[in-house]
Amino acid sequence: MPRAKGTPQPPKPGAPTIVPIRPPITLGQFLKVASLASSGGEAKMMIAFGAVSVNGEKEQRRGRKLVPGDVVQVEGAAAEVAFEGPPAETPV
Repeated sequence: MPRAKGTPQPPKPGAPTIVPIRPPITLGQFLKVASLASSGGEAKMMIAFGAVSVNGEKEQRRGRKLVPGDVVQVEGAAAEVAFEGPPAETPV
């Protein structure tokens, strides 16, 4: 059965889950989209307490912009950023 658009791909053993998103996206938003956090408040707390790393380095900026290929890790779970289509238009 085909996967619905925007749903994470199942990970290969030992590999992060691939999460397709539309850019731009911040670390806090990505944690929710990738189901690594259940809410924005939880994402904020996880980041503040140093439980989140991006590409193997601790990250404490909730507003950090993520790019394709970034791997976000939280307590053993990992998700990789993959862009799905063109960037969202920003109002002028």
